[in-house]
Amino acid sequence: MTSTRLPFPGLRDVPASEAPQSRKDYTSDQEVRWCPGCGDYAVLAAVQGFLPELGLKRENIVFISGIGCSSRFPYYLDTFGMHSIHGRAPAIATGLATSRPDLSVWVVTGDGDALSIGGNHLIHALRRNVNMTILLFNNRIYGLTKGQYSPTSESGKITKSSPKGSPDSPLNPVSLALGAEASFVARTIDSDRQHLTSVLSAATAHRGTSLVEIYQNCPIFNDGAFDAVKNPETKADAVIPLVHGEPIRFGPKGEDGLGIRGIVRDPLSGSLRVVDVADVGADRILVHDAHAADPTTAFALSRLTGSGHLTQAPIGIFRSVERQTYDDVAREQVRSASEGITDRSTALDNLLHSGDTWTVV
Repeated sequence: MTSTRLPFPGLRDVPASEAPQSRKDYTSDQEVRWCPGCGDYAVLAAVQGFLPELGLKRENIVFISGIGCSSRFPYYLDTFGMHSIHGRAPAIATGLATSRPDLSVWVVTGDGDALSIGGNHLIHALRRNVNMTILLFNNRIYGLTKGQYSPTSESGKITKSSPKGSPDSPLNPVSLALGAEASFVARTIDSDRQHLTSVLSAATAHRGTSLVEIYQNCPIFNDGAFDAVKNPETKADAVIPLVHGEPIRFGPKGEDGLGIRGIVRDPLSGSLRVVDVADVGADRILVHDAHAADPTTAFALSRLTGSGHLTQAPIGIFRSVERQTYDDVAREQVRSASEGITDRSTALDNLLHSGDTWTVV
């Protein structure tokens, strides 16, 4: 099944399976314990259905999670995995990916786990560009601990921990990732199975850290947070699809079969804004370039998502560029340092008995 891995250069060192696989092969015997209607179910089904397409040995796939509702993910996949500690999943995954190039390493985390106590670890995994795929479930609330406001909750959010309204300003995970120079950044929606699967495929194909933010509904503590981009009556106006090489247009279809609204760059401020295509002409509409080396435009696109109640959001791959990965470089340094050492026991003995290596005067 090596041929099925050709579109996935990020998995070039991971052993291929010798037999065809199905979703059943990746479904564990554990009872799934999420609330009825939770968006996590849709993401789990999509991942279980997608993993067979990779054509990898299951024992060479690892899911690392932190703490939160989403972090129960490893229990429900018949792969190796670890339900680790709060916010530290990227750090654990970094060590694993660096020491084991034969593994496909995934991180499953939530907006609270990744962006609050785990914010520092997430930023450094992104800037280092370790070869892993990070799935960030964003429901804009702390679900496991029963409904406190999270780092992505809108200002003024009334919760058990903010009865007068949250005084915080929310983090934008995509903006944060782009600011950390992440080489692959995307956003998708739990209920859009086709789009979610296509983004997972692109993220896995990428060599380096891939961050995928998934809008995920919490029906118990934050129901309807993403209705604008999910409701059939509003999503045409709310979803701004990002497709590399295509004009960024959305809204109801016009006579040309494309959305009647689009994104242009303001000639004075340089910022991006929404316009009616008929008012400016189709040639003024910005063409999306996910492979641009400079992340400035991708960052500007991420800012089209309002910090308050969600009304519009770009959905798709914001950035996908190639640069060296931390783990590849680290392993090469180890290999280079090891060249010429034929007797490792003698080399270690000489090191331990080499005498003083510095002098205090």
